[in-house]
Amino acid sequence: MQKRFFLHAIAATLALGAVLPAAAQNWKPTRPINLIVPWAAGGSTDQVTRVTAAELEKALGQTIVIVNQPGASGAIGTKSAMDAAKDGYTWTAGAAQDLGAYQALGSVNTSIKDWHLFLNVANIQVIGVNPQRPWQNARQLLDDMKAKPGQISVATAGVTSAAHAAMDQIVKATGVKYKEVSYDGGNPAVVATVAGEADLTTQLAVEQADMIRGKRLRPLATVSDKPLELEGYGTIPPLSATIPGFTAPANYFGIFIPKGVPDDVVKTVERIWAQNIVKSEALRKYATSRGALMNPLHGEEAQQAVWPAVQTNVWNLHASGKTKVAPDTVGIPKP
Repeated sequence: MQKRFFLHAIAATLALGAVLPAAAQNWKPTRPINLIVPWAAGGSTDQVTRVTAAELEKALGQTIVIVNQPGASGAIGTKSAMDAAKDGYTWTAGAAQDLGAYQALGSVNTSIKDWHLFLNVANIQVIGVNPQRPWQNARQLLDDMKAKPGQISVATAGVTSAAHAAMDQIVKATGVKYKEVSYDGGNPAVVATVAGEADLTTQLAVEQADMIRGKRLRPLATVSDKPLELEGYGTIPPLSATIPGFTAPANYFGIFIPKGVPDDVVKTVERIWAQNIVKSEALRKYATSRGALMNPLHGEEAQQAVWPAVQTNVWNLHASGKTKVAPDTVGIPKP
């Protein structure tokens, strides 16, 4: 009798173990999820987050409310998500390299390891100039920047933005000096360049794509060692064609859920990422039309993928005097 009870107990335990993982992957939110975009509407983060959120809504059966909360180069919105109740109903989004820089900058006391990363696309920066300006290629622009140090203006979305990171890379490779004009997001920075408030921008291709196709911006080069095929335009050459040996790590974007939320929330989103997001035609269409690389990743694979950009970005910020502490003191060794 005791033996039979023992065997039944083992069987019940095994059955429970088989059920628990499935249950842990079936979180059903009972109210809308707030997804904080810490940048202005219309920019790269806002664009891809809205596409991805729509796909997540279908799988979760619940509304995801996009809340644009720009300011302090993404730090304000990110801190709001970090400080919210850890109940799984407040997420944030953006570029992983920005998230990895806040601690060294002294703006938000958080590191990349404090978040569950759900990456959707890798973006590439482009040197896009106002068509009324004289430069026809990257060589002409760089020569002029050397001849007029600090006089040529570059529109960015702030110190942690993709455009600022791109200019840090260019400065490191060439020694040029420029005048930075900061805005609350990538879209405002691009619009300002089109309007002539700034000479150029180095924001992401996804933010410049429509203006490039409409001939309201002239793309000179990708801030990369790879060319970009932009639908409706053609090929944008890499900066490495002008600066031999120039490289830049992939700039991954995604949705970030703070650690400390219930495990079933994370497991459910991981399942949706693996089963739905990787096959999303809406996300694929977005990436193809905007000049981005669709590459959904999560978990440890995502952490490893973003690390090169986090290191490069934060150490470039440190070299230009923007950080409050040395990156290696907050766990980011020099690349």
